[in-house]
Amino acid sequence: MAQKTSEKGLAGAGAPAVTDPGRVRNVVLVGHSGSGKTTLVEALLSASGTIPRAGGVTEGTTVTDHDPAAIRQQRSVALACAPLMHGDVKINLLDTPGYADFVGELRAGLRAADAALFVVSAVDGVDDSTVSLWEECAAVGMPRAVAVTRLDHPRADYDQALQDCQEAFGENVLPIYQPMLADDGQAVAGLLGLITLRVLDYSAGYPPREGEAEPEHLNPIADDRNTLIEGIIAESEDETLMDRYLGGELISTDALIPDLEKAVARGNFYPVVPVCSGTGVGLDALLDVIASGFPSPLEHDLPVVTGVDGSPRPPLTCDPSGPLVAEVVRTTIDRHVGRVSLVRVFSGTLRPDQTLHVSGHGMAERGHPDHDADERVAHVYSPLGAQLREVPSCLAGDLCAITKSGSAETGDTLSGKDDPLLMEPWRMPEPLLPIAVVAKTRSDEDALAKNLAKLVAGDPTLRLERNAETHQLVLWTMGESHADVVLDRLRSGGVELDTEPVKVALRETFGSGAKGHGRHVKQSGGHGQYAVCDIEVEPLPRGEGFQFVDRVVGGAVPHNYIPSVEKGVRAQLERGLAAGCPVVDVKVTLYDGKAHSVDSSDAAFQTAGALALRAAAEQGHITLLEPVDEIVVRVPEAYVGAVMSDLSGRRGRPMGSESGGEGEASLVRAEVPATELVRYAVELRALTSGTGTFTRHYVRHEPMPPHLAEAVRKEHAVAR
Repeated sequence: MAQKTSEKGLAGAGAPAVTDPGRVRNVVLVGHSGSGKTTLVEALLSASGTIPRAGGVTEGTTVTDHDPAAIRQQRSVALACAPLMHGDVKINLLDTPGYADFVGELRAGLRAADAALFVVSAVDGVDDSTVSLWEECAAVGMPRAVAVTRLDHPRADYDQALQDCQEAFGENVLPIYQPMLADDGQAVAGLLGLITLRVLDYSAGYPPREGEAEPEHLNPIADDRNTLIEGIIAESEDETLMDRYLGGELISTDALIPDLEKAVARGNFYPVVPVCSGTGVGLDALLDVIASGFPSPLEHDLPVVTGVDGSPRPPLTCDPSGPLVAEVVRTTIDRHVGRVSLVRVFSGTLRPDQTLHVSGHGMAERGHPDHDADERVAHVYSPLGAQLREVPSCLAGDLCAITKSGSAETGDTLSGKDDPLLMEPWRMPEPLLPIAVVAKTRSDEDALAKNLAKLVAGDPTLRLERNAETHQLVLWTMGESHADVVLDRLRSGGVELDTEPVKVALRETFGSGAKGHGRHVKQSGGHGQYAVCDIEVEPLPRGEGFQFVDRVVGGAVPHNYIPSVEKGVRAQLERGLAAGCPVVDVKVTLYDGKAHSVDSSDAAFQTAGALALRAAAEQGHITLLEPVDEIVVRVPEAYVGAVMSDLSGRRGRPMGSESGGEGEASLVRAEVPATELVRYAVELRALTSGTGTFTRHYVRHEPMPPHLAEAVRKEHAVAR
């Protein structure tokens, strides 16, 4: 939970603050689950004196992983912000989950950051999903660096991890430090700077002792040092530097470091730093790289902004004196504090007791309709994981938190109420794993709806759907772990709920023409009911819907009762015939019937119409229709064959594939029955080592194979 003492005085005073955007660094940590991101954040917080020790605030938690779901799953499940000071630079570390289910949290971190630190385990190396993310950052020119972690693990292999990084991430991924082993020849006790030729000795603990490299240290690093220097010089603006270097001139450290920092900030050079969170090795070196190499918000292009009506506006600048424009990066609901919003301020300065305009893009299909409202911000906080520390303001380029906003959702824009603005939204993946949720009791239904609305408002990767055909409440999630977290949060909010198998919206139609006779004659309490009708049913082409034709002659069915027959037929079409699914694409013709001058009624002819349709169904062939979706699978070329084979096993019809260029994913297109896609989000991830993604859209309904249709009919008969 968000820990604070009161609205006026909060725990953890002394939050880091700066008055110049040029002294802010917003860094998102990315990497696969288990690479050591959260442990590294804790170690950096401890090394900078932000927290007294790494390891968290309570047993079983860390500063950033305080969520009960994270503790139970033993991995990060949400974005967390951890600010610290390194010299006169404020560094906002954005810790992201590494598991693919929580990609929405990762996207939020990328939006709030100006640079990315890729965390790679010296034990496990680089996985395919991390490579995909590197390519994504490259496409937008985001500066990057690499931290190779877990050097103290018995199976750690730094050299292999470095080689993996260079093979996966490409050129200009070069180490700027070399690990040095302790006297036992196994533990990493220090670092040797490849540019400075200075030794950082951590054998006595953190901070390290610093000294000059011994002569015996220089020969083993000569090749790596030359490669590094050549890489830096290649990115230098000084065109004479390479000629001087090749001519044998010794290039000074003072000349190389500024060029290195510029190349890193521009996203052209990617330094690798070995670190060990447990022993402190490399923590100060990594902080130096972040503070001096990564760009400030002043150097980062800002998102496009428009008026709330879409009217064009001038580009933003990171100016604390400019118009206020901020964005809600992530919204969570805390049981004690209420709504907590992590905010990135892009322009202007956010202050307490300020009235803001909250505006959001419409995503009605995910439960996020267009919205605009004015709200007053009572307090501004500096977040440290779950802890909130009150601050007097938050300037352009910095991150902060606000609480108790009545309408702010993830992705919303905060701006001045006199000139409301709207920021261009960031791309979020589509949730594709459905979970059907049911309140255990009727009294839980309101609480379920209320809590679901809160969760959907904070997580754009959730979509809530009330399926009108299956009558299920379906929560669309990113995967099983994501679903588990959402369900756990609902239950911890006091909602008693169950899940049930997701139903696919099947339909029925007539495979051939048929006639039906409906007779409803009943005597009860001295009042009779009398209605007889005869109908003919014909199948229509797909998508034609329902047609009702009156061909009664001679008044066999009085004119005022003909709409009643149609109403009864329509009601039975909705209820279904063979499998309880709506009946579509049929033409029903009423051609005869009988009425009684006293006992006929609207209700009687409605019943007769329904009976006639059911009688026709017994004569005609009822066909079950299943929805078919067109899917586009995005996957590395190596997995194309496996994906196409799997789709064929799902009764899919391949529509072709497009081979991606070098370093780009391939696309596989196919039409697949929706009944085969209920768990495809999970199964595709397993098939492609977490690298495959897909999109889907409905195409049509088409006949289900007879053996599958028969199984559905039997299941319906048992349920009935």
